[in-house]
Amino acid sequence: MKQAGGFDWDLLMRFGLGALGLAPRDFWRMTPGEFDAAVKGRVGAFTEGAPMSSARLSALSERFPDRGDTA
Repeated sequence: MKQAGGFDWDLLMRFGLGALGLAPRDFWRMTPGEFDAAVKGRVGAFTEGAPMSSARLSALSERFPDRGDTA
């Protein structure tokens, strides 16, 4: 339920305590920026913006070619 101030505290607490495994004390001590970083780290959102372009991928492939060995 979204409450005054624009935060859905129930949802935030469920994710923080459940999915992130935070202790209530740690949840309440986090800044919004810290919580956002923890959520993004948990769900895999490490970057923002557009996906890598094919030109960038090609440039990286040329710079760091696969060697074909696993050793």
